[in-house]
Amino acid sequence: MVRTKHLISIDDLSDTDLDAIVARAVDHAADPAGHGHPLAGQFAGLYFRHTSTRTRTSFWSGALRLGAGVLNFGPGDLQTTTGESTEDSGRVLASMVDILVARTCGSEDELRGWASWQGMSVVNAMSELEHPTQALTDLATMRAHFGSLSGLRVTYLGEGNNTATALALAGARIPGMEIDFRTPPGYAVDARVMARAMATAVRTGARISESHDMSALPSGMDVVYTTRWQTTGTTKPDPRWREVFAPFQVNETLWETNPKAVFMHDLPAHRGEEVTAEVLDGPDSIAFEQAANKLWTAMAVLEWVRA
Repeated sequence: MVRTKHLISIDDLSDTDLDAIVARAVDHAADPAGHGHPLAGQFAGLYFRHTSTRTRTSFWSGALRLGAGVLNFGPGDLQTTTGESTEDSGRVLASMVDILVARTCGSEDELRGWASWQGMSVVNAMSELEHPTQALTDLATMRAHFGSLSGLRVTYLGEGNNTATALALAGARIPGMEIDFRTPPGYAVDARVMARAMATAVRTGARISESHDMSALPSGMDVVYTTRWQTTGTTKPDPRWREVFAPFQVNETLWETNPKAVFMHDLPAHRGEEVTAEVLDGPDSIAFEQAANKLWTAMAVLEWVRA
């Protein structure tokens, strides 16, 4: 019997769940044909109110590879756009699909509303606060590259957006992992999330920190990570925001003190803004391997929510 599970936040996962999903994603990447069709006879609905290349494609392709049927909803396709309540639409969807993968770029309340109906698993494909499947992809990419996550040291440069939020929550679960967030003034990781991540880090022995300047950067890091400065579905009210972000650009000078680091980016990237072309397209970049791993992580998530 399928037990309905949801992935709306990294906090919905136990430590064991998180490790199992990451490990399964790595296994899928190593053996792309070894998964069988565990979702045969089930249906996944994909509802994206905002643009998506990697996340939507990974869940669509992943569901089909696992044997599920796929229904694709555009931003104006559901009656919630004409006033139907989240509860009513969720109740109907739960009677017709087994999994709903949704990108709302809004509050998680809507996702929780859909998840209140028994039988349909809900996966957060990016909300305003958090992008949990991105963090799972990030950890899977690091694990595949380094062989282990324990003790890895990561520097994150840029906006404290939903990618950063999920990375903080997920990284705090890994024993000995260190993540140094460098976010521009006024663009920090949500304070409530950072407090939760730091509390978790005390339990696991991880280290999560945040600063708002580029002084005294740590050296000898394993990963340098950034995201694009203009997060999907958002705008910045400050017309001079680019000046605030400019010092946080990832460029080749960072490798003078981090010569063995790899570069990661959740994509899409804007060369010449958050990262230079020399870094993104250079020999130390694993950003496109990271993007490819979204497929394997999506498959691991789909399996987990229906296990």
